[in-house]
Amino acid sequence: MAMEIQLLSKLVVSFVFVGVLGLFFRVYKAVVAEPGRLRSALRNQGLRGPSPIFLLGNILEIKKARDAATKAAIGNGPPASHDCGAAILPFFNEWRKKYGDVFLFSIGNAQMVHVTRPEMVREITTCTSLDLGKPTYLEKELGSLLGQGILTSNGPLWAHQRKILAPELHMDKVKGMISLIQDSGIALLNSWRNIVEREGGLADINIDRYMRSFSGDIISGACFGSSYSKGEEIFLKLRALQEATSKKAFATGIPGMRHLPTKSNREAWALEKEIKALILNVVKERNEAGFENDLLQMVLEGAKNSNLSQEAIDQFIVDNCKNIYLAGYETTAVSATWCLMLLASHPEWQERIRAEVLDICKAGQIPDAEMIRKMKLLTMAINESLRLYPPVPVMSREALKDLKFGDINFPKGVTLWPLVTTLHTDPENWGPDSYQFNPERFRNGITGACKLPHFYMPFGVGPRVCLGQNLALVELKILISLILSKFSISLSPKYVHLPTFRLVIEPTHGVNLLIKQL
Repeated sequence: MAMEIQLLSKLVVSFVFVGVLGLFFRVYKAVVAEPGRLRSALRNQGLRGPSPIFLLGNILEIKKARDAATKAAIGNGPPASHDCGAAILPFFNEWRKKYGDVFLFSIGNAQMVHVTRPEMVREITTCTSLDLGKPTYLEKELGSLLGQGILTSNGPLWAHQRKILAPELHMDKVKGMISLIQDSGIALLNSWRNIVEREGGLADINIDRYMRSFSGDIISGACFGSSYSKGEEIFLKLRALQEATSKKAFATGIPGMRHLPTKSNREAWALEKEIKALILNVVKERNEAGFENDLLQMVLEGAKNSNLSQEAIDQFIVDNCKNIYLAGYETTAVSATWCLMLLASHPEWQERIRAEVLDICKAGQIPDAEMIRKMKLLTMAINESLRLYPPVPVMSREALKDLKFGDINFPKGVTLWPLVTTLHTDPENWGPDSYQFNPERFRNGITGACKLPHFYMPFGVGPRVCLGQNLALVELKILISLILSKFSISLSPKYVHLPTFRLVIEPTHGVNLLIKQL
């Protein structure tokens, strides 16, 4: 008996030893061997970059540069130069000067390649292969907000998602939502009019929450139909989840960080659980109530035809609702905020656009799809605003198989970073006034605004363009034309210009405007 126990003990110890040894080799491969292999493969082709620190990569250097830039960037009033990339991603400017347009860097163990070389950017942005997808490190670390695999542009599920939503957000479909956009815009005008009258004709208003309310009203109605109020609650929770997720945005890539019970992780886990329960509760009510003609119904119908398991269907629905939030709600709100800040800073453009709006919208008519199509000056100003303050600063793509762009072979696992903020403001492409607000450059459209039009990508470009692009642009045109037709706007002395990156580029302290009724 004693011998059997002794033999069993030896077997247990052996199994534990083998398990620990196997775990060690797996960790070594993930933490040391694989990142080293990827970097060697790229260095052998002549690519250079800042030296990474074990486990952290270049995160400490990134954080130090961002903190320094934040302190230097704080200032009241409009900036002399609209270089938001220098404020939110300052380290790229220094690395680009040192290493060129294509260089290596690391976020944790994730190996990145910064790319702003024109011909390479063109190849990446027009690539239709499913072998180039959204980064797996983002899916793992930020999946609570971005969706756990369903929304990534990797494989047939991504294609299925686009098949469901792309037709619904086509321009013809957006036109059917015009009345919803108009109603939301009028509600915003009425709330501002009440505040202005109460303040004696001139009010200092922080506009951020009003922009989100406007966009949220539209998306809640378009997505959740009769469950509109619950849609608002879901989007508020998603906003909180976005803020919690953004706190760990530059800790992505560090092995195991998403599993540690840090404050931001615990907050994100709790919010994710609440959001999923809220969405599935709306789905349950919808299934009981019957068909409605909205975006949620499109997602539900698509999920039924997907041959997924019930668990996968539930996740598919939840992730698509998150995607609608980011594509149609958050990006529109921040884009409207930045555009109004710029127009408040440039009264001459504000006056020109107001005159155009009043000329097109005779006798105080509410702008519709046909009217906004004629608003050339407004379109130019929106394009310029999106150039200087794009919703997202980088278009991140991972090589899911070995790929070649330009003269460089990118091994599987490397993430490519065409930097939107740099591409949008490169003086060689846009001219010596590239950091200035000059809508005139778009007089002949995007193709006439610069030497390389494919550098302009505020909503992405090519086969992976944002699904909410058409809706966002129509919302912006109707909202801004309504505001300028009823109010004059100028920057408040309270305004502090400090762009920040919280998964989208937004003003740290919001935008305060002085609003006066015409």
